[in-house]
Amino acid sequence: MPELTAEVESLGLVIEIGGIPVRVNTTDPGFLDMLQARYSGFVTSSQRSEGGEEIAFDVDLTRTTFAAPDADVRVTRRLGRWTLERGDFLAEWEPASRTGRIRQTANPYSIDAVLRIVHTLVLARQGGFLAHSASAIRNGRAFLFAGVSGAGKTTISRLAPPDVTLLTDEISYVRKQGDGYIAYGTPFTGELAKLGENVSAPLAALYLLTQGPENRIDPVAPGEAARSLLANLLFFAEDEELVQSTFHSAFEFVRRVPVSRLTFVPDSRVWELIG
Repeated sequence: MPELTAEVESLGLVIEIGGIPVRVNTTDPGFLDMLQARYSGFVTSSQRSEGGEEIAFDVDLTRTTFAAPDADVRVTRRLGRWTLERGDFLAEWEPASRTGRIRQTANPYSIDAVLRIVHTLVLARQGGFLAHSASAIRNGRAFLFAGVSGAGKTTISRLAPPDVTLLTDEISYVRKQGDGYIAYGTPFTGELAKLGENVSAPLAALYLLTQGPENRIDPVAPGEAARSLLANLLFFAEDEELVQSTFHSAFEFVRRVPVSRLTFVPDSRVWELIG
């Protein structure tokens, strides 16, 4: 008599950020519910996304903790396959087939990190990037606000008036389009713990934030602008080719997009200078 095997139902949803759909497949309904809540507004459970060719990951959930939970992230490429690892997950991704696998415990932080890394790898080849910056839309144009920790990304997001649409207070998503750039909303949150709106707009300016005694905008030289942008880019790969692409993208960006230093007093009047 043939041996009977239990069929395990595969569940999945698509998390679409920046117009790039990533399908996550799991057999755990609780993990799926967690993803639905964590990425609300960026999720579709439809069979196919409308945002283009999907990237697909199968998630293997483990109950055991990893041997080195505090280990740093490491991203390497060998024979066309990327290996993404940190103390709390191990993932592989093959760009040619657009498929991969993630091994992690049932928590939202590991999958969040994998998504960020994969998007940086995709964007690096397209002239775009993820950046440690807040971003918002006003009057149909998008603005980025970058700075070191404590410079005011969360503050300027919190002070935004009602006619401003917040894209993120932590991780901005920028894609190159023709001679310009488009900024997209992201679910990657900072201190506000509030998901950005899933919308996009042409990028008008990058502001380097500094808190001071007055509200003012000062131009920034291209060299300083490029260095400041590079200091705020998310990039994880140990790959010389993508490192060079990222440097080129930063210099190309500051050549095409105005970069200024925004000194501001932490009150809502600063938004009178923006947009």
